[in-house]
Amino acid sequence: MHAITIPEPGGPEALVWDEVPDPVPGEGEALVEVVASAVNRADVLQRQGFYNPPPGASPYPGLECSGRIVALGPGVSDWAVGDEVCALLAGGGYAEKVAVPAGQLLPVPEGVDLVRAAALPEVACTVWSNVFMISHLRPGETLLVHGGSSGIGTMAIQLAKAVGAKVAVTAGSKEKLERCAELGADILINYREQDFVAEIKQATDGAGADVILDNMGAKYLDRNVQSLAVNGRLAIIGMQGGVKGELNIGALLGKRAAISATSLRARPLGEKASIVAAVREHVWPLLAAGHVRPVVDRELPMSDAAAAHRVVEDSGHVGKVLLVAR
Repeated sequence: MHAITIPEPGGPEALVWDEVPDPVPGEGEALVEVVASAVNRADVLQRQGFYNPPPGASPYPGLECSGRIVALGPGVSDWAVGDEVCALLAGGGYAEKVAVPAGQLLPVPEGVDLVRAAALPEVACTVWSNVFMISHLRPGETLLVHGGSSGIGTMAIQLAKAVGAKVAVTAGSKEKLERCAELGADILINYREQDFVAEIKQATDGAGADVILDNMGAKYLDRNVQSLAVNGRLAIIGMQGGVKGELNIGALLGKRAAISATSLRARPLGEKASIVAAVREHVWPLLAAGHVRPVVDRELPMSDAAAAHRVVEDSGHVGKVLLVAR
């Protein structure tokens, strides 16, 4: 098969479409013929040499895909050859085939085509696990999403609105904020021109956000704590703004607030399977009903993954950038 390899870390040109051995499904795995994958920030970090795959994972980038099952490993009984699926991966999505633990497979949702289904697994699992399973966002509460126009952000807006929450977002342009509003965002904050702490306080009559979904990390840590409501929950899922920040424990105690920090890629298989099962139970019906949809900025050939990485690094996109294996 062909896959995107990274012979040496570097810029987008480090991504090489090359011929490699076919993967073989092991115990509890299915072999998926990939139709599409999607670009995530973690793929960019892996290309740069900063985020190696966990032990035993495919060396090729790609944390999600859609496609058709072409073979089953021993012990897989809930899926059949020919099933159309999408999948959460620890790596290997930028390839023509990938072996996937059966617990990380999802059926393609009703009303979503096979290519666009590749935009769903990583964002749905990230948002559902952090905003709902860990932070327990409830109807009537306020969710603040940093990077509202990203793949994660566009999914978080829709899911929060679907359960009856109020949604605030930050983004860096009027156009991106308008796209967030179209998805249901109630409070629009241009982080280049406005102080999100002041804006979220004003919009909530001084209360603050009940849940914050943060992709920035250190740079926003203190201001996120300032923005939390009493009993608020801060979920950190990224480090785009650095890895070390100063935490005001007094402010956190005064608000009886909580901070969680998680990633999906290196979690044990059982934890991933539990998250995938919860997404199938709670998110997939919303997709089938049309209340939630994948947001795709563009589709590019998988062999031109370098161009897709340039798009993501330029940060001008809204939603997901897909790689199609054509």
